[in-house]
Amino acid sequence: MKIKSAVEALSALAQESRLSIFRLLVQAGKEGVPAGVLGEQLGIPGATLSFHLKELSRAKLIKSRTEGRYVIYSASFGEMDKLIAYLTENCCAGDAAQCAPRKTC
Repeated sequence: MKIKSAVEALSALAQESRLSIFRLLVQAGKEGVPAGVLGEQLGIPGATLSFHLKELSRAKLIKSRTEGRYVIYSASFGEMDKLIAYLTENCCAGDAAQCAPRKTC
């Protein structure tokens, strides 16, 4: 991932509604969520939701597909993985094992 792509992705996620949308889509998995359901679950009006979905799509963090009358959105897991890899590629002086998430349960 190039720095420009990382900045675009992080900028898209640096807004509360867009971060909530992205997290919900990550939780939903590859099946995705219809746009209307996203709006209902997050309490975001249609026009505002469309704006946020456009920003996340522009940053390549989400993708959409049409099924009948519905537009289904899903997280772009490949792009998410690239962003995480970019952010952690030089982690802990090259010892990535130190950067692994720790379980706190």
